[in-house]
Order: sequence, then C-alpha cells, then structure tokens
Amino acid sequence: MKKKSTKSTTITGRRKATARKSGTKRLARNKRLSGHKIVDSIIDYFTRHPREVVNYKAVAASLGFTTMSEKQFVVRTLESLVEQGMLTQVEIGRYRYQVGAEMLEGVFESRRNYCVVVPDDESAEVIVSDRNNPEHALPGDRVRVALFPLKARRTRTGQVVEVLQRRRSTYVGRVVVTKGFAYLHTEDRALDSRILLPREALAGAKNNDKAIVRIAHWGAREPEPTGEVVEVLGAAGDNNTEMHAILAEYDLPYSYPEEAEEAARQIPSEIPSEEIAKREDFRDVFTLTIDPADAKDFDDALSWRKLEGGLVEVGVHIADVSYYVTPGSVIDKEAYERATSIYLVDRTIPMLPERLCNDLCSLRPNEARLAFSCVFVLNEAAEVQSYRIGRTIIESNRRYAYEEAQQVIDTKEGDDAEVILSLHSLAQLLRKRRFAQGAINFSSQEVQFVLDAEGRPVDVAARPHGTANELIEEFMLLANRTVATEFGKKQRNSNGEAKTFIYRIHDLPDGDKLNQMGVFIRRFGYQFKNATEASAISKNLNAVIEASQDKPEATLIQTMAVRTMARAEYSTENIGHYGLAFEYYTHFTSPIRRYPDLLVHRLVARYMAGEGSVPQAEYEAYAQHCSDQEQVAAKAERDSVRYKQVEYMSTRLGKVFDGVISNVAEWGFYVELTHSHCEGLVPMRLLNDDFYDYDEKNFALVGRRYRRKFTLGDTVRVRAIHSDFERRQIDFELVD
Repeated sequence: MKKKSTKSTTITGRRKATARKSGTKRLARNKRLSGHKIVDSIIDYFTRHPREVVNYKAVAASLGFTTMSEKQFVVRTLESLVEQGMLTQVEIGRYRYQVGAEMLEGVFESRRNYCVVVPDDESAEVIVSDRNNPEHALPGDRVRVALFPLKARRTRTGQVVEVLQRRRSTYVGRVVVTKGFAYLHTEDRALDSRILLPREALAGAKNNDKAIVRIAHWGAREPEPTGEVVEVLGAAGDNNTEMHAILAEYDLPYSYPEEAEEAARQIPSEIPSEEIAKREDFRDVFTLTIDPADAKDFDDALSWRKLEGGLVEVGVHIADVSYYVTPGSVIDKEAYERATSIYLVDRTIPMLPERLCNDLCSLRPNEARLAFSCVFVLNEAAEVQSYRIGRTIIESNRRYAYEEAQQVIDTKEGDDAEVILSLHSLAQLLRKRRFAQGAINFSSQEVQFVLDAEGRPVDVAARPHGTANELIEEFMLLANRTVATEFGKKQRNSNGEAKTFIYRIHDLPDGDKLNQMGVFIRRFGYQFKNATEASAISKNLNAVIEASQDKPEATLIQTMAVRTMARAEYSTENIGHYGLAFEYYTHFTSPIRRYPDLLVHRLVARYMAGEGSVPQAEYEAYAQHCSDQEQVAAKAERDSVRYKQVEYMSTRLGKVFDGVISNVAEWGFYVELTHSHCEGLVPMRLLNDDFYDYDEKNFALVGRRYRRKFTLGDTVRVRAIHSDFERRQIDFELVD
C-alpha cells in the first residue's frame, strides 16, 4: 500500500510539474508571439472600460489566459502599470484605469524616436507612447491629452483622449488597385500608413492614378484608416497631374474661383479723370521696367530724370493694387487666403485674378497705370537728399528683360544707355554702402529648366544673376526701407507711440548653429572667428563668402549660411532685419504677388490721410498667416524643382557626373551635380568597402576599418542609378 501510495503521489507530482512547465511554455510562447501586444491588449481593455473596477481574473480571461502562471504574469503587468501611473489599484487585486484629473490641449508632434503633445499653455511637453495614442493623432493635429500621475518620474506622460482638429483630413498619393482590395499609397511622412479604399469609394480612380483621398474612418486600435476618393487628378507621371498633386499636398489651389474671376472682369479698365487729378502725374517722365524675359506681371517700374546741381530723381513706382482690391471684397478674401503667388517650374499660381495681375495692375509699356510711389532725389554718391511717398499715375516707356539691360551695362551702349548706366552706378553705390553697414552678401542660386511642349525638362542650369538684377534689387530695398522708416519710426500717434505697421523682420542667428557653421567653414581652410555682435558676425561671414567666390565650395557655404540664419517673417513687432542690416524694413514693392505688400499700401494710405492706428492684434494675425503661407508656397516650389530634377535625371541613368557632397546624414550623403545642380542620394548601403559611422558634429561619414571619410564639400564622381518619382529622389552610386 505504501508503495502504491508513493507511486501515486509521485505520478501526481509529475503531472503538476508537467502542467506548470506546459503553462510556462505557453506563456513564453504568448510573450514571444505578442511582445508588447499583451500590454497593449491590457491597456486597451481598460480604455474600453474606463470607469469600471476590474479584477485581474477578468483581465486574464479577456486575454484567454487560464493557467496560474499566466494569471500571475497578468498581475505583475497590472502592478507595473500601476507604478507607471496608467492604472490605480482600488483594493488588492482590483484595478481601474487611471486618467489624470488634469487635461491639456495642445499640438501633437513627432520627435526623432517618440511623440509629444506641446501644450497650448506653454507648459512642459507631454510624452505619448504609441499605445497611448488610440485616436491615431498625427503630427500637427490639435488634441486633448489626459495626464498620468507624475509620481517619481520627472517627465510628464499621458494619453490622447480626443483629436480636436486634424492638421489635414485629405491626402494625396497614388491609387493601387489589386484583385482583392485598393488603397492609396502616399509619401506623406506624417501618415505612416496606407489608406484603404473600398471599391465603392474609388469614384472612378484607376490603378496608378494620382488622387486626393479623405479619411472617412479610423477606429481606435485599427492599424489602417479607411478613405474615399475626393478627386482624381489623373495618371501618375503626367505633367499636369504631378504639378496639381504637389499643390494638393499643401492644400494650395490650382485654379481660381469663378466668382473672383467674374468680379475682376467687372472692374472698369478706364481710369476716372477725378482719380488722375488726385495723383502726381509721371506720364511725361521717362520710365522703364526690368524683369525676367518670361514675366507677365510687371509690378515695379523706375523713372529717371536729371535735376540741377548734379542731382538725379529716381521714382520707384509700384502697381497700386489697393485701388482695385478693396478690403472684404471677394477678390480680397481669396488673395488673403493665398497670401502669395506660387511659382512652380512650369506655371505660376497667381494671388490675384489674371485680369488684375497681367492686365490692369501690370505696368505694361505705353499704357497709363496707377501706382504707389517712393520718389528719391539722390546726389552722385547715391545719398538720399529727399524723398516723397504718394499715389501717382505713370506710363512705362520701355520694357527690358534682365538680359537686355545687362548687355547695355556691359557694353555701355544701346537704347536708353544714359538712364540704365546712371541707375546702375547709383545701385552699385547703394549696394556697397549696405554691405559696409553690415548686410550679409547672400546670393542664392536658382535653377531654371528648359521644357519641351509636354513640360518635360530637356536641360537644367543655374539661372544667371547679374548687375542688372542688382540694379532692381537695390532700388526695391531702398523703397522698402524708406517706407518702413517713415511709418514705423517717424510717424506717431498723438500719444507718441508708433502706429501699427507690418514689418519684414529677421532675427540674429542662433548661437549653437553659428558655432556649427564656424566648424564647417573652417574645414575648407577659411578663418571664421567666433563672435556675438551682429556686425562682427556679418563681417566674418562676408569675408568668407567673398574669398570662396568661383570655388567649388561657394554654393555650399552660401547654403550653410542660409540654414544658420533665422527665418525672415512678417510681424507688427519690429526687431529689424539682421541679414540686410536695416533697423526698419517692410515689403512694399510687390503687391501683385504678396498680400503683406497690399496691407502695407493700405496702411500707408490710411496714415497719410491722418487716420489713427489699426488694431495690432488683428494685423499681427494677418502677418502670421502671410508668414505661414509663404513657407507653404516655398515647400511646394521646392518640390516642383525636385520633381523636375528627378524627371530630368530619369533619362540619364547610367551616366557619370561630377558633383559636390551637399549634405550628410546617417543614411548616406547627398551630392549636388556641378552642371545641372540636381541633387541625389548615395545610400549608406551602397558604401560596401567598409562600415561607416555618421559623425554629425563634423558633417561626415567615417569608415571604421580604413577611416575613409566623406565630408560636406568633398568633390566626388557618381553614377545615376535610380529615379523615384513618388519620393522625388535620385539615387547615385559612387564611382572611384
């Protein structure tokens, strides 16, 4: 009996041990297969029962866990979540979802390896993990976040409980239609997911069409959203389709509302005699325009006449858009929303209807036009003796392209040579004085494409920039500076305070970025002393820019300098313009294509009439909107250039080119080709002669074994091997 009993006990013990072992294996298998999904499932369970007190058994049952070892794992996980502040233990073994009593609203943003909510109240950021973002907030969305108890941790954490406003609800991409389902493939980095498209939501879109898609549904914990096609743009690869897709990505228009076009058509073309009588008449004074050869909207002109005593009168005449576009009108509202004209490679998306920008407001030759003018009397040293600002009527005598004016400057011969050479001489003196006073000699290089009838690029090169361009630039700068000084500094309210005005401001560069730029510049052998005073910084930088002219690194140094600078923007709070070294500066000279200039014209007219100041908060909001739209337009313009560069290089795959390393990243380095200025990536994976580390401080990739370096500014030879139209990227491989 004893033996039998012993045997029975032994067998029972073995069975229990086997069961424990089996349970452990099962749990291990679950953990291996699920990873963080077990924790996610537990959190998901509590978010679906936020007000219930739940015991560990119910949680385990929801996961399908039945053995004691599995339940113990659930208990340990629950205790860990209590320590993290996500749950609260009401009593032993019973838990409730712990949403902090404090709620915050802010903007959801993505950092390098995590996401945060930046609160509206400017308090500390709230870190949000993937599992605590059940509402699928995306970068730029305004959200409400619930804070978890801080406890011993210093960083704030929380969960997104509501998306208050999506940064965008529509996305642009390529439709993929397969046998079983369809979806939108988009390169938008904010949306790290495709958008599923039910067959009934395709709206006629076919495979490989570009389309605009609206997200219709995205449930909590659903990995992918479901959408519907809003508009089919056309077949991918078609020029019009791709340009419209770029505009749609940034919510920019590619057509003008008929209501605004009709309003423009109703504007009389004749100028009333009573309006002419109010203005200074310059129709008998020689006036010219100098613009790009393909320009249609001429918004500035220069008049010139000799005065006694060696003085010269130069009038800077700007199209008087404010006469035709009244505040609150349908045209004005549309212009404000756009805030700027957009210049893609093959087209212009105007701020104003064509009847205004290319006709009534365009300062075309031999046609009387209304202008807002800044008229200067200058001596032979280009010193302003006096100036006046007012509304005028002009009539341009001659339209010059930059190339034509440049030929007169270079040869000192041709039509109107006396006028052009006089203006050129004065402009160069103004330019020299401006740099002596601390302005930075930026000269950004633009590329221009030669397109065929279908819009395909057949050639691309740097756009020439000569002293004819500088002639126009200097007089526009003088007018902008003078207007800002007059109405920002000289004219005051009755209490002595400055009236509300819109300035173009540019802050000092960030100190850390400046030090980083110094390291970069010194790598090329140039001296760049560390400095904190604005004048010393600009002096050092100008010396390097001048010394690097006509050298391979010149463009890179200019690019690095621009990246180091703060972004210029519009504001009612004047801090001056660092890059131009102007205490007061505004934008007055391009109201056809920039809404801030139109606002400035209206303010000038108001204050010249003796009226009081406008509300600062209201105009600050206008300024901020214009700054934001300017940046959006710039991104679209850059994307159109990148697309055309990819299109251009797609016909040159396999060819070898010379270039310069223009940027270095942990995934490879970028090369700008010497002739075409097209930029492409040499991926890290193709550097197979060594394992390379990214040296961020020194802008380099460094081989671990052989210590070979690829550094910003190095000249290299590369072969074009791949063009990706959707990502707008060219891939190169190194040619040794």
